[in-house]
Amino acid sequence: MSAAEFEGLVAVVTGGASGIGLAAAQTLAARGARVAVLDRSVDGLPEPLVGFTADVSDRATVQTAIEAIADGLGGIDIVVNNAGISAVGTVEDNDDDEWARVLDINVVGMARVTAAALPWLRRSHAASVVNLCSIAALNGLPQRVLYSASKGAVLALTYAMATDHVGEGIRVNCVSPATVATPFVDRMLQGFADPVAERAALDARQATGRMVAPDEVAAAVAYLASPLSGSTTGTALEVDGGVTHLRVRPPGARA
Repeated sequence: MSAAEFEGLVAVVTGGASGIGLAAAQTLAARGARVAVLDRSVDGLPEPLVGFTADVSDRATVQTAIEAIADGLGGIDIVVNNAGISAVGTVEDNDDDEWARVLDINVVGMARVTAAALPWLRRSHAASVVNLCSIAALNGLPQRVLYSASKGAVLALTYAMATDHVGEGIRVNCVSPATVATPFVDRMLQGFADPVAERAALDARQATGRMVAPDEVAAAVAYLASPLSGSTTGTALEVDGGVTHLRVRPPGARA
């Protein structure tokens, strides 16, 4: 892709200081966008990314950051709602406070950021919102009930937002990765009795035999955000190593 693909456009990436968010921010910047990273800590960001401190669970800090981004960079054309947290366990394992915390960050956080950015998105000739969903929205994964519930809500949120704003020229899509090899996953693995065995199981879950790379998800985000994808809205793009649709037999297994 040409570095001019996103020329003149301003992108906001939440949770963009590491993992998928950082990969997405760097990909958009490499293709010509001016990229603002919105995160709780933005120290040490690589150039040319510009950091703005905010917590997606706090509407006041989100509003302040979004206004500062729009004022400082001259508007907002793209929002990548990437910020999120994990949760491990069955319905017995997370209390009410944890349910409220995860849903507030993973779902309501996307609504807060998008709502704050809408006045500028409406003025853009290439407005796009990309939400980070997950295969957990459509696949029953073990020990992920709370996380799965949050990502199921993100999928529904994406379709509803796409419907509400298509008439305003704002496209809304989501990317649904399988397990991605990021610090986010590293932290999650520490909640298991045998993190090494759990990592091997996560690799094996994909038909490709490995976890997804952050750059692969970033490329999907860039596709959906691109002005070249003007007819793509209300879409969930799976970057899942075949989890959702492939049923590969183990080596040596008979039909």
